[in-house]
Amino acid sequence: MQQYHDTEWGVPQRDSRALWEMLMLEGFQAGLSWSIILRRREAFREAFKGFEPAVVARFTQRDVARLVKNPGIIRSRAKIEATIGGARAYLAMAAAGEDFSTFAWSFVDGEPIRNTSGIVPAKTALSEKISAALKKRGFKFVGPVIVYAWMQAVGLVDDHMPGCFRSKSSRKGGKRV
Repeated sequence: MQQYHDTEWGVPQRDSRALWEMLMLEGFQAGLSWSIILRRREAFREAFKGFEPAVVARFTQRDVARLVKNPGIIRSRAKIEATIGGARAYLAMAAAGEDFSTFAWSFVDGEPIRNTSGIVPAKTALSEKISAALKKRGFKFVGPVIVYAWMQAVGLVDDHMPGCFRSKSSRKGGKRV
């Protein structure tokens, strides 16, 4: 967890595929601890073919059956099917000319929101808005709490606590809340 915090959590991510992968992993985390997902991340990447949306979107019920039996991942049929559906939604966005990174960063005007309050919420009005936009596009397991955790993970919001060494390097620019 320390290495994840020190090198990845809250670092602004602008790559569409990586943003999508993290959103899917956050969906798998629902009801579990993030450390479980981190320990299994490589198994997830293998099982979901590198989280390449074009590949995952072609998964069939046979793939779902295979994944439900994979002990290296979270074997929730609903979450597996949501990831396949999420790949299809991602591709539909791209086909409509909507880049996933541009979509995500548009909610924060392209800059991380810096939380200087010292209070870390479970969800916000903005995560509710993004959740609704994702659901409208066909994504599942993207409720406002999951979306807020994703926003933190990919740097849309900077929730590093005052005094954290990451707060100094990641708080350049952006909007304060």
